[in-house]
Amino acid sequence: MPVKKRTPWLEALYAALPLCLSYIPVGLACGMLLQKAGFNILLTALLSMLVFSGGAQFLVVSMISVHASFVSTILMVFFLELRYALLGSSLSQFFKKEKRSFIALFSQSMNDENYAVNYLKYSTDPDWNRKKALYVNWFSMASWTGSTVLGTIFGSVIHVDTELVHFALTAMFIFMFMMQLSNGLLLATGLLSGGLAVIFMLVFKNTFGLILATLLASFAGYLIERIRKTADTKNDGPDHYDLTGGEVHHE
Repeated sequence: MPVKKRTPWLEALYAALPLCLSYIPVGLACGMLLQKAGFNILLTALLSMLVFSGGAQFLVVSMISVHASFVSTILMVFFLELRYALLGSSLSQFFKKEKRSFIALFSQSMNDENYAVNYLKYSTDPDWNRKKALYVNWFSMASWTGSTVLGTIFGSVIHVDTELVHFALTAMFIFMFMMQLSNGLLLATGLLSGGLAVIFMLVFKNTFGLILATLLASFAGYLIERIRKTADTKNDGPDHYDLTGGEVHHE
């Protein structure tokens, strides 16, 4: 007897369920911190849907806690979320025939975790399609938004020491930095950014120093990586190519 095929939304739910469950404790904590920073239920829900990124929302809390300006907060979130340009480009191979309206809708609800789920499904499941991928995004967003809203409600009745909040945010960003380390260049760039941030904060006396430090350190890391790749290409590249495009080496 043939197995009954699941509907697209149910198949997407099965794929996204572990992700949705993992969002609950982090979302509750984020919602509580947002409440302490002055967010109500509506603002928390809007932030969770419009800026669907736990790291970005924790960053917003951190910036608000140090009384950063609106412009500084927006710029810091922008630089933090630039990685989505790379994630989106790797998924673009699966959306070559899709309309721009769908791509815009999909992009708005994409984050690191549902990107990983969809990329894995597209790479291993020939039946995976745009509808299932979008459902994964929406299920994960619903879980995160619901968790942060509940956290905001709990935050209004549970006291959270602001010193504990600062400690937790600092620990989280250190953890995020360590998780992204894969080579010495990233470590050097991070240390350079931290050193410049301390110097510029002392000089400018505001959070503009953080933005400037991030830009300079990122640009320095980019230049070093570019120079390294150029050198590797020159060392490993062919002497020249023949008219048919074949590689020709001199003996």
